[in-house]
Amino acid sequence: MSAPTQVLFDEPGPKSRRNNIILSIASLIVLLALVAFVIWKFADAGQLEPDKWYPFTFAQIQMVLLQGMLATLKVAVVASVLAMVVGVVFALLRLSSKRVVSVPGTIILEFFRGVPVLLLIFAMFLLFGNEIGPFWSVVFGLTLYNGMVLAEIIRAGILAVPTGQREAAMAIGLRPGQVMSLVLMPQALRAMMPTIIAQIVVLLKDSALGFIVTYQDLLYQVNLIGREYNNLLPTFIVGAALFIIINMIVAGFARWLESRLQRKTTADTETEGLTTAIVD
Repeated sequence: MSAPTQVLFDEPGPKSRRNNIILSIASLIVLLALVAFVIWKFADAGQLEPDKWYPFTFAQIQMVLLQGMLATLKVAVVASVLAMVVGVVFALLRLSSKRVVSVPGTIILEFFRGVPVLLLIFAMFLLFGNEIGPFWSVVFGLTLYNGMVLAEIIRAGILAVPTGQREAAMAIGLRPGQVMSLVLMPQALRAMMPTIIAQIVVLLKDSALGFIVTYQDLLYQVNLIGREYNNLLPTFIVGAALFIIINMIVAGFARWLESRLQRKTTADTETEGLTTAIVD
């Protein structure tokens, strides 16, 4: 007989369920009232008039939005690649058995992980903007912050690999560097891939902060169009829809990659079990 399911809270009684329903309905009413008030204020300001949406039929405006999307994707792709490199490097530094390596690596990691990404982007632009320009200011700011977060994710994945894997690899004569690159790192990356993809989605959304340093990404173009045609609300709705589409594509890729890795892991496990049975 299976053990009873353990829960972290008591089952609510009739009175508690009734109170929860009342609170949910009241919260929904307040939320709808707030949304209605915001819509009414924008409508009163003329932001919901049909002519405010007319500029999006212009080919020039559509091209500007497309260029903004491409600029956003460009900075996100470059920063993601560099952040993965930085993440792997600092994960290995933190895992080093030599304190002269692990302690400075930990200090640098905690510093950049604790600074808001907006401040990093702004600092890169103020210090090196004249030399590297807005694009690389955004890329380096995103890389420094997200690279440190990815370093902790990768380090957790490596530590989660069973110790028997390391011991078995050492037993067959592999050097520590080979154990890390051939045995531990591939398993850690496979196990943490969904979390890594989720952090890359965060990086993609953080790339919108580039407009602060005049990088002409999607948010910069949206703000420019809204001010030029005095249709900020419709323009930001279109911009939000484009960001949602991009994030849905990345999230869909993450789900596909996760399912593919799970199938591969299952297939590898079945093959190992079959091989063991044949040998026995």
